[in-house]
Amino acid sequence: MKARAFTPSVVSDITPALLAIGRDGFPQALIGALRRVADVGHCMVFSFAGPRSAACLLDAGNIPTGRDLGIAYSEHFHQSDPNRDAVFEGQAQAAPIVLPTFARRMYSDGYRKIFFDDSDIVDKFASAIWVDDTCFYVNFYRITAQGRFTRDQIARLTAVAPAVSAAVARHFQRDAAPDSDPMDRLKTLFETAAPFTVLTGREKEVCLRILSGLSSEAIAAELGIGLHSALTYRKRAYDKLGISSQNELFAIALRLVASSRPLN
Repeated sequence: MKARAFTPSVVSDITPALLAIGRDGFPQALIGALRRVADVGHCMVFSFAGPRSAACLLDAGNIPTGRDLGIAYSEHFHQSDPNRDAVFEGQAQAAPIVLPTFARRMYSDGYRKIFFDDSDIVDKFASAIWVDDTCFYVNFYRITAQGRFTRDQIARLTAVAPAVSAAVARHFQRDAAPDSDPMDRLKTLFETAAPFTVLTGREKEVCLRILSGLSSEAIAAELGIGLHSALTYRKRAYDKLGISSQNELFAIALRLVASSRPLN
């Protein structure tokens, strides 16, 4: 089935989080973006450095007991997470992993009580990405007052999950430079890394401005070209990259940013 295309607003919704990579404000920029995309209530990020090692890296949103849940998961419950097998089976693939749809029956009684009943969580969406030997496991939650994710919200999360997962991985890499500019890194990657090296200079300029959240009209004005020309350069770039949407462009760019500085 053909992937669903989303409007530019969905892509621009996550732009602040992408541009906050490596900065202190990243957690709030991330949860803000996720709320715009799909009214996510809470986000937690865990890392796996091996089958027996887990750590909570991020806890942001509307669950007051989030910190306690992060500790409990890292110390014990990660071993009984039903997504665990899918996460480790995906270690060999370079692309982010979207985990199976949430169902309460997947979890043990003890797990359900602590992580759903006592915490007022009614729904969850999750994705993961491996960078060398470390996995970044990203979880998106909604509480009872919000209700479960709608079909459209799940589709929107599925579309942005690759870019969000890669952004999270890049942010939490130990050697990430806090004051470095993600757009500067992207410009370097456009000049040196496949598949962007196949693009012409003007196609790169258009793609970089798409990644910065500009509309086609704004890109045309900034580059001093007509709207038709801007759209033509975008189409040529997408054809060369084998993609058809801005979300896919974000996914490629953020995967490259995430892997450009391997964990030591």
